[in-house]
Amino acid sequence: MKRIVVIGAGHVGFYVAERLSKKLRSDIKRGQVELMVIDPNQHMTYQPFLPEAAAGNISPRHGVVPLRQALKHCTIVTAGVTEIRHAERKLTIQPFTGPTREIEYDEVIIAPGSVSRPLPIPGLAEIAIGIKTMGEAIWLRNHVLQRFDIAATTDDPDVRRKALTFVTVGGGFAGAETLGELEDLTSTVVENYPEIDPSEIKWYLVEYADKIMPEVGPQMGAYAARQLTKRGVDIRLGTTLKSCEGGHVVLTDGEEFDSDTIIWTAGVMPNPLLKQTDLPIGPKGHLEANTRLQVATGVEAGTDQIGEVVEDAWGAGDSTQVPDTTDFPLPYCTPSAQHAVRQAAILADNVYRRHVGRELQPYKHKYIGSVAGLGLYKGVANTYGFKAKGLLAWLMHRGYHLSRVPGVGRKGRILADWIVGFFTKREMVQLGEIHAGREPFEAIAAGSDPVRAQKSAE
Repeated sequence: MKRIVVIGAGHVGFYVAERLSKKLRSDIKRGQVELMVIDPNQHMTYQPFLPEAAAGNISPRHGVVPLRQALKHCTIVTAGVTEIRHAERKLTIQPFTGPTREIEYDEVIIAPGSVSRPLPIPGLAEIAIGIKTMGEAIWLRNHVLQRFDIAATTDDPDVRRKALTFVTVGGGFAGAETLGELEDLTSTVVENYPEIDPSEIKWYLVEYADKIMPEVGPQMGAYAARQLTKRGVDIRLGTTLKSCEGGHVVLTDGEEFDSDTIIWTAGVMPNPLLKQTDLPIGPKGHLEANTRLQVATGVEAGTDQIGEVVEDAWGAGDSTQVPDTTDFPLPYCTPSAQHAVRQAAILADNVYRRHVGRELQPYKHKYIGSVAGLGLYKGVANTYGFKAKGLLAWLMHRGYHLSRVPGVGRKGRILADWIVGFFTKREMVQLGEIHAGREPFEAIAAGSDPVRAQKSAE
């Protein structure tokens, strides 16, 4: 049996496995090929829906896709890959419990995705949160809603001010969309707190560059900035976070204030797994590849060169530097869902083409533009040169992502969430106790245990 291993079940890994399992279905059924997917999570997260999940516009369960349900012809291994020794065609995995184990393979598709790129800023690791996973989105929603209960019940003006001050660092897609959705949430939630004046809520958007949302172009980015400013968002361009120890925020422009909530969306970096491989890694930590999505060295940026190919190794997505052969100003494809989904299709086709002895095809693309939501009925879009804003852009944003999320049933559930949300008020329940699910029982049980009770008394 030939074993093809897909590392990662994000946008690239999931769509590669889905497409390739259909093309190799007969070989898989005959036992000639095994398609194995390895990921620490048992689901694929549709990341463009994370801001909407954080704002409560869709159920968190509807923004993820269970791997075993969607990839029925694949072998699913829920574990983290800790090392790849491609020269031996072996990798090491770490299951949830127990010792590590080795897995042998014939071909490997490396698509672990990216992780948030932290900077050595004092206090960042202790207080900030990213928004790359559904767990982070749920935590962020609960945390933001909990700030209102804190502010409404305290007599301390400093505690109140800190609770109602929210900071987003990074003005790209992730930052602007997350801030837009959550600011929209807080402006609605405050209506249920007569103890709080809406003017007490402060939102900051901190961005190092001189503009936000470059993905939608300068005109639409400027429109987004104006709209967020009208909603009371304090946008700080050309500014970075200097420190945030204990929630005391210090910006490089000299501004200082306290905040309980710092959302970090200031870029991504390749998955650290790549440091534990014997495969060629570029200067910024990305896997090197050619436009056929083969791992390869000696490929000049922005060209269609094949280079020196590493046999039986493929890569795509955020952790792989794939040359961009269009007239786009950057030499490599940017880390975006748009590239990931398209690369996944070419990668799956090329693995199959090699399997049946056909010529491999290069990855070529035409930039279709971008759409973004900035809260309910608010958005910006720039697709094929057509620019839209407001309600139309918001509808384009929702329509595009609804068409892309996997599964007819999941599409229906998300659409149902939106329809119900249109006719009913936004849910404002926070379930912070899920982050400490065992603690109430543990405290009660400890009191009935004489040994533990004695230790607690001591």
